[in-house]
Amino acid sequence: MSLTAATMNRLAGAHYREAGAGNGVVCLHASASSSAQWRPLMDRLAGRRFHTLAADLYGSGQSPAWSGERPLWLADEVALLAPVFAAAGPKFHLVGHSYGGAVALLAALADPARVESLVLFEPVLFSLLTAEDPAQAAALEIAAVRDDTVAAVHAGALEASGARFVDYWMGRGAWACMPQARRETIAAQMRQVKAEWHAAFTEPTPLSAFAALDVPVLFLTGTESPASLTIARVYGSRTTVQPRVSISLSSCGRARRPKRRRSIAGGASCRRRRFTTRRSRITSTPRSCPNTMRNES
Repeated sequence: MSLTAATMNRLAGAHYREAGAGNGVVCLHASASSSAQWRPLMDRLAGRRFHTLAADLYGSGQSPAWSGERPLWLADEVALLAPVFAAAGPKFHLVGHSYGGAVALLAALADPARVESLVLFEPVLFSLLTAEDPAQAAALEIAAVRDDTVAAVHAGALEASGARFVDYWMGRGAWACMPQARRETIAAQMRQVKAEWHAAFTEPTPLSAFAALDVPVLFLTGTESPASLTIARVYGSRTTVQPRVSISLSSCGRARRPKRRRSIAGGASCRRRRFTTRRSRITSTPRSCPNTMRNES
């Protein structure tokens, strides 16, 4: 079943698109993106006995905007996703990129018996970074990006907010190289990104709670990621880790996957040229890809 035949669903909760039949795979997108980010992956999995569901988080795609009556928490995103998880079946694989990775971690913690595996592509759970040491350079760096983008939103300078956000994640000058229509789309989403900063920075769940999970994890990180994503080190300090695997990207952004290594993550389009993956299991004992991947309806 090709993605062009995928159905679109709007129930009480998150809007989502789905394709294929078989084992459930729920995909959660990055900030300033939408479920459309996962369309190539959905096409790839549709013929491989997977039922892939890609959801729009609050204020993204066709899901409702966050009300703003109180701060947004990751638990609110998880609650929004209840219809998606129900449609995925009794057990499913959970894939999250960046902000979606942070939401995926909370979702796994809320109902671990249903999660067969986690694929985390640089989750931005900055609360773990600041809990370790709020004065460390990585924490100060990302806090400055947050403060600058939020201040620009408050001033009504949405394009300036989007430029700061994109250039941080994708490299200086990335905003200027984007098509005008794409810049306008991202600028319009910066109010929602403001809410997501709060969710990522103030999540109260401690690292020890995630360490209590017993879920297989595929963790992907970029070798040229910003310092703030040393969160991978914090997270990895409490996991039992198998050897790292390097994946080189061709100029078109497709991953050259190592032999005998298969995952539902597949390739991802990204400016960064090299990734490392770690297969791990969260137990109680033991430079980023852009957040602005394609956001088409």
